[in-house]
Amino acid sequence: MSERLQPGDTAPAFTLPDADGKEVSLADHRGRKVIVYFYPAALTPGCTKQACDFTDNLEVLAGAGYDVVGISPDKPEKLARFREKEDLRVTLLADPSKETLTAYGAFGEKTMYGKTVTGVIRSTVVVDEEGKVERALYNVRATGHVAKLLKDLGV
Repeated sequence: MSERLQPGDTAPAFTLPDADGKEVSLADHRGRKVIVYFYPAALTPGCTKQACDFTDNLEVLAGAGYDVVGISPDKPEKLARFREKEDLRVTLLADPSKETLTAYGAFGEKTMYGKTVTGVIRSTVVVDEEGKVERALYNVRATGHVAKLLKDLGV
């Protein structure tokens, strides 16, 4: 079971391929706040709803100084299909090895339909300009999460 991050922790560094295979690092966002959200799978109903919610609020978040990055265990090709099909504007990163998911506490045991399974724990980590964890939210709901996050961040 991976450890969950706490506010004040240094956010684990990562460099992962985006939907076009281009490497993106957490360090690329230094000096801006970053909302890093982890989701189980592209092209599934809940993950689509969440990605569309982030896309719909991207300008508001950017205006408040936040970049948004979504990470899943999908391969870049699937992320590209997801982006095209849903017209997404958030940066989607591929973590098929699940190393970044694990480092952020977003991969491990969870309960699904009453059974304990190992998988991606839908999570959102807000990283400040210095690369420190500002908020770490685990087991978030796909629907309504972005609206709640906007409210909590005062955006």
